[in-house]
Amino acid sequence: MEPFAVDRAWFSYGARTVLRDVSLAAPPGRVLALLGPNGSGKSTLLKLMLGLLRPSQGTVRLGGRAVIAIPRRELARRVAYVPQLHRESFSFSVAEVVLMGRMPHLGLLSRHRTEDLRAAQEALELLRIEHLADRPYTQVSGGERQLTLIARALAQGARALLMDEPTNGLDYGNQVRLLEQVAALARRGLSVVFSTHHPDHALAVADQVALLRDGRLVDEGPPSEAITGESLTALYGVDVRTLPVQEGVKVCVPALRLQDGADRYPRSA
Repeated sequence: MEPFAVDRAWFSYGARTVLRDVSLAAPPGRVLALLGPNGSGKSTLLKLMLGLLRPSQGTVRLGGRAVIAIPRRELARRVAYVPQLHRESFSFSVAEVVLMGRMPHLGLLSRHRTEDLRAAQEALELLRIEHLADRPYTQVSGGERQLTLIARALAQGARALLMDEPTNGLDYGNQVRLLEQVAALARRGLSVVFSTHHPDHALAVADQVALLRDGRLVDEGPPSEAITGESLTALYGVDVRTLPVQEGVKVCVPALRLQDGADRYPRSA
């Protein structure tokens, strides 16, 4: 098991402080969503958890050990990262991209072993994209590319998965399919942390949500409690309501301020 724990972490880029006294936890089998506007510190926090940045104060631990003290190769076997949607310059096949996840397990100049090929195939099947295996990664849809990157992370064998705005640039259907996979991975026992601009995505799949503004953790808790009209209005500076759609389920509805000065919600609100 790979529980993450961030304890009173601070970070600055030169004189600019971007994280201020942040503490949170991401236990196995749970989904933690990082929610906040641009510049709130979400991506920086993910980089601290990946060990790419060192906190100026505080600690980030994985399984009880400081992340910065874990050798890079070992950390690569334990933590996987899915970046925002991007396009590779070289036309590797989907299967080859997934197989790249096995690199932390290979020695210098080593060839892929049977177990590496098996891990990649199992990841493709788990994400239900094995039919794309021979397709060029540059020629599949945005949603399929994101699922390929998640499959690469699974082939890596990591038990903690960090994702930076994984639904960015995806159409509605692919957003839903990706969120379904996020929830399924947590049920398999992974620690999953993802940043998002969509509070409805946190409401849909997260067990815990951390609200960040100006580098500070302004609230944390179950999404049903932490995500309210008041908290979102304070977080984003726009008028937002949360409305129940059925027992235990709610959605976020923003008001649109029109030229006549009236706030207009969707008719169903």
